[in-house]
Amino acid sequence: MRTVELDQATAPLAEYARNAQREGVVVTVNGKPVATVQAVPEGSDWESLAIGMNPAFLEIMERSRIAHREQGGISPDEMRRHFGIKSKKAAKRRASR
Repeated sequence: MRTVELDQATAPLAEYARNAQREGVVVTVNGKPVATVQAVPEGSDWESLAIGMNPAFLEIMERSRIAHREQGGISPDEMRRHFGIKSKKAAKRRASR
């Protein structure tokens, strides 16, 4: 990922966006990151992008991970079994046969 200082970022935003497929850009102010321009993974939807970048949601997820690590809980595999959902590992094994 390329880094560019904000006062040195002279190219139009459209140019950075077009180049994001090859290489993302981190925009900095006094060396500290303040923004990024990066490619959106194919198949991504607006809602997933918005939630995945939401600081409040990310904080909730981090608190949940810490609580699970410290207090225990139901693993993703246990949850899949409970709801009858095939695990990703099993699906990959079947696909490779």
